[in-house]
Amino acid sequence: MTKKQTKRILRIVFIIASITSLVFVPWILVKAWILPLPDTVQEQVNEAIGHGFDGIIVYVDESGKPPAFYTSGWHDRKNKIPANPKALFKIASISKLYDAVAITKMVNDKRLSLDKTLADYFPELIGRIENAEKITLRLMVQHRSGIPNYTDHPGYWDNRPKSREETLELVLDLPAKFEPNEDYGYSNTNYLLIRELIDKVLGYSRHQYIKEEILIPLELNNTFSSLKDVDIDDVMSGYYVGIEADLKTEEYGMLATAEDVGIFLRALNDGSLFDEGEQEIYSSIYEYDHTGWIPGYQSIAKYHKDIDTVVIQFVNTTGGYNWNLLEIVYSRIVKILRNKKSS
Repeated sequence: MTKKQTKRILRIVFIIASITSLVFVPWILVKAWILPLPDTVQEQVNEAIGHGFDGIIVYVDESGKPPAFYTSGWHDRKNKIPANPKALFKIASISKLYDAVAITKMVNDKRLSLDKTLADYFPELIGRIENAEKITLRLMVQHRSGIPNYTDHPGYWDNRPKSREETLELVLDLPAKFEPNEDYGYSNTNYLLIRELIDKVLGYSRHQYIKEEILIPLELNNTFSSLKDVDIDDVMSGYYVGIEADLKTEEYGMLATAEDVGIFLRALNDGSLFDEGEQEIYSSIYEYDHTGWIPGYQSIAKYHKDIDTVVIQFVNTTGGYNWNLLEIVYSRIVKILRNKKSS
């Protein structure tokens, strides 16, 4: 067989493989990718509702410009209330950024040590969490502890524990996912323990500490620790594909407006949130952006250095391919903003 014939056969094989792979790609994702890129963020936000989202909020803070808000869809689907840019939203794991800042400030104040171990802080967990004597606070913050993730427990989302203690029981006596610092494994259990530790060392709730050290200095008056602290009508409804019920009355921790998250993220990235010595500590332990997911609520909060812009995206529909769609829509919004900057 000649080289030319070999190349032709390989080209045919490649084409067949490509066509075959497309058969298994959900067409809703293909459609979201290949649609012509709109000229404006609002057009992209409107288009997102066509992908199956119930409601979407986008906040854009471009340096040198007033913040911009974009919405489409429903704040409350049943009552036909349009999406509200000032609505409170359950920010889920974005709250880990606030916890990491709290850890940073407490380390800087010598109230905590990143090199002390889980066994040092919680001796009662020796023998209950594998490698407790090797897992440092630093490794827990960085998700490099190997501690199993309690949300991976079968049936967790259908029958959630009612307390921290019950939640922790889901992972006690389980084997480690890996040896400490040998790998990365995202685990909500790390932050369950970190929050418990902050409360323990402070002698009062970490929520009060976060309020005093982060929220009040930044004038974040629309960030709250619990549903108990807010008017439920101010909370954006949340939906899961295939389930009719509104999930907004379920307690899942921190809530905030897109604007409050955006202000926090800008201060986190430009360093204005930190006192002397703190940013170096923070940079050594955690990231500067985050995503969030709980049933009914998914979000992305990022700062884009190349265009000096913070983009926050909240979507109140989960399940199916909605996480993939969330990321596609977000990436297209950022592309629109980059195009505007370069034009």
